[in-house]
Amino acid sequence: MITQGEPMADVRDMYMVHTVFRREFGLIPGLILEVPENDTRRGEIVGYHIDLMCRLLHIHHDGEDVLLWPLLLDRGGEDAQAIVPTMRAQHAAIEDALAIITPLIGPWRGTARRGGPLAAACSSLNAAITDHMALEEERILPLAEKYVTAAEWNRLGAHGQAQFSKKELPLCFGMAMYEADPEVVRGVLAEAPRQVRFLVPRIAPRAFAKHSRRVHGTPTPPRAGSVSF
Repeated sequence: MITQGEPMADVRDMYMVHTVFRREFGLIPGLILEVPENDTRRGEIVGYHIDLMCRLLHIHHDGEDVLLWPLLLDRGGEDAQAIVPTMRAQHAAIEDALAIITPLIGPWRGTARRGGPLAAACSSLNAAITDHMALEEERILPLAEKYVTAAEWNRLGAHGQAQFSKKELPLCFGMAMYEADPEVVRGVLAEAPRQVRFLVPRIAPRAFAKHSRRVHGTPTPPRAGSVSF
């Protein structure tokens, strides 16, 4: 039940997360194909990055499945009934794509051999999530702004944070900060403890820069708008 005057969801942080997926999944197929045969050191670096991004995508969608879709179906009337089933079907298809990728990561990561099937599977996943995110931005986010409170929306972020290690959380946030509007970043951190609000904007970009140097060879990889697949 929404109380009159209660703040509603600020969905701009969803665009921030989607930008991460567009950039990183768009770059992954090329990263795989550029790994020299038998270069297991490089394979380990890229393999970890693929695993991290797949986990991030799964956790992100799990939060929507558990927390967002029921709220919209309960409150959004015909508009929600018309689109949420499509969102669920797309999530299921994306999970099927992840189920193909996951068993390929380990063997390739350990041998750096025959990366073509993994690259092709990641390219197919990228096409699926690109279409899904565009539809979600067009149809779901306007409904969330109308029918989901700020407190409920914030639970999506908390759901994801609880499933990453203390080491990976700054990296994931740094990935999002890389192309984010500083105002949106401040909004995401607004309810966090003071120490977190102070430390995260300093630690997270460094964590991403270090990771990006290892993965992409630069602390400033191509931005999402310039990545093609």
